[in-house]
Amino acid sequence: MSRPQAPVPEPTPLVVVAAGTTAGSAVREAGLPGKGPDAVVVVRDAEGRLRDLSWAPSEDTEVEPVAAGTEDGRAVIRHSAAHVLAQAVQQLFPEAKLGIGPPVKDGFYYDFDVERPFTPEDLRALEKRMKQIIKGSQRFSRRVVDSVEAAREELASEPYKLELVDLKSEVDTSEVMEVGGGELTVYDNLDPRTGERVWGDLCRGPHVPTTRHIPAFTLTRVAAAYWRGNERNPQLQRIYGTAWESTEALDRHLELLAEAERRDHRRLGAELDLFSFPDEVGSGLPVFHPKGGLVRRELEDYSRRRHEEGGYEFVYSPHITKGALFETSGHLGWYRDGMFPAMHLDEERDENGVVRRQGQDYYLKPMNCPFHNLIYRSRGRSYRELPLRLFEFGSVYRYEKSGVVHGLTRVRGMTQDDAHIYCTPDQLQDEIRSLLTFVLDLLRDYGLDDFYLELSTRNEEKYVGSDEDWERATDALRAAAEASGLELVLDPGGAAFYAPKISVQARDALGRTWQMSTIQVDMQLPDRFDLEYTAPDGSRQRPVMVHRALFGSIERFFGVLTEHYGGAFPAWLAPVQVVGIPIASDHVEHLLGVAEELRSRGVRVEVDTSDDRMQKKIRTHTTQKVPFMVLAGANDVENGAVSFRFRDGGQLNGVPVADAVAAIVDWIGRRENTSPTAGTFEPAGAAG
Repeated sequence: MSRPQAPVPEPTPLVVVAAGTTAGSAVREAGLPGKGPDAVVVVRDAEGRLRDLSWAPSEDTEVEPVAAGTEDGRAVIRHSAAHVLAQAVQQLFPEAKLGIGPPVKDGFYYDFDVERPFTPEDLRALEKRMKQIIKGSQRFSRRVVDSVEAAREELASEPYKLELVDLKSEVDTSEVMEVGGGELTVYDNLDPRTGERVWGDLCRGPHVPTTRHIPAFTLTRVAAAYWRGNERNPQLQRIYGTAWESTEALDRHLELLAEAERRDHRRLGAELDLFSFPDEVGSGLPVFHPKGGLVRRELEDYSRRRHEEGGYEFVYSPHITKGALFETSGHLGWYRDGMFPAMHLDEERDENGVVRRQGQDYYLKPMNCPFHNLIYRSRGRSYRELPLRLFEFGSVYRYEKSGVVHGLTRVRGMTQDDAHIYCTPDQLQDEIRSLLTFVLDLLRDYGLDDFYLELSTRNEEKYVGSDEDWERATDALRAAAEASGLELVLDPGGAAFYAPKISVQARDALGRTWQMSTIQVDMQLPDRFDLEYTAPDGSRQRPVMVHRALFGSIERFFGVLTEHYGGAFPAWLAPVQVVGIPIASDHVEHLLGVAEELRSRGVRVEVDTSDDRMQKKIRTHTTQKVPFMVLAGANDVENGAVSFRFRDGGQLNGVPVADAVAAIVDWIGRRENTSPTAGTFEPAGAAG
């Protein structure tokens, strides 16, 4: 399925705001739209800051108008909708205390401290009140607060806002919209007729001119959230909503959400009997059922085959290790919060409880790379062995907080298809380029083919290694990314502490973006583990280490593919590839023979011998998303043939068994990633 695309507004020309006039007046004089998706809601100044239309510069200034139907325009609309939500909450629930209310991807939220959780009936009442506020055309008016003391006095009844005032220089301003920008400001909502203040909120802005500039919104759900994301803080009620530049855009988004819900891998996992999350095992620790195990095995087996062809060597490592290994790698210093607690083992005491032998800490491994470094270091290495490509399906364990664990896409136990490549500095550029090609080709083989690349650079407050090494590693990744011809997006400060990385971002059938493969150039761990190779001149040199995960994790990739295909896996991945459906019991024997022939050719096939009527069997296996349904009646038995019924309702009749078997085997062997239909699957001998 293709994601419905919103129309892209035409780029707007730059306009000049004369000194002492407002941006809004300049926009109007330029004849730019004031309504619809192209309506200008804010402007961007020469420094890249978004400004209200009421902003009046002290000197002539050139600005870029920002339309409602752009990402920045939508973010401003959504943040303004969050203010309207907060106003509605405090009008209907006067005791409510305000948290934060930022725009987020495709929507907004606001956190509230209230006496009881919000109900669905509350959301409906709040939506009604918000519509009244929007219809009232209240004006958003920016006001600078003279001092911190004045802000504290004005916000005396809002404890969470007071905390933000006191911490204004320490909060993450990418999410906290209340403070930032060097001054404290309040946005008042003013009655358009009297100019009186109706409501206000601490905020750095910007906002749309009036509430009427929020064309379409809806509230979606309620969730619990800890204040500022810290579980030691009070738990607040978070109301989520979405807002768009038009009713049509909102409807498209809601249609996409409904389709996403139908494709939710957690729902499909239960309906198709693929996997589950037993309470007895624990949060974020899935178990795969036989059908899910078949899909997973196919994913892994194909990957293994491609890696063998690509010159990788397979290794294995244990799930736990002494803590000293992660002290050497730096994980205990930089990544401890993401690891499960230590297991203190091997301690011995005498009969009096006196320690005779000190124990030591063991950890579940969060990463495979330290083990691979030990394998590399186990003997001397020559430049002739490089590049050395080590590969492992290695299970790792990361302590994700319970609030972020989500189905297969955010788990605590996962299996990474982890590779580490050791090469000389001269080999690095070619290795990264070939590695990126390998990764993209393999993802395409699984049916993902819409990509862009993200380059994560050094976090200046959290890194190890020299500036020179970081620069060399980052330049190598950038060059390979640019050579790929794909769009490259920068992620400043997003790198891990030891290495910059390229991540492949893949769009699924709904247009949603998922981070897939990652490639990191690491010049730090070879130093930490004292890795060396003998160069042609006999000197000992450090190799460069490249970290690479193709799937990220098998579990997450499984979840992404399940949603991408809506559970209707292509035939080569499907747990049951063919099901035989007899029209009557007399036809079972014929289909059992067909199934035996298919099974001998490596096809996963079942014959439905239940007492259900044929039409019910077809519905059942269509719901189970079996790619090939092979039917047989009296004519088929007499003529040594079968008929095909496909997921889309199409049918092919009277296909000789030999032709049917050959066509199915060929389709599966070609690894077609589309579903077979009567129009695309045409074996010789089909009667139509």
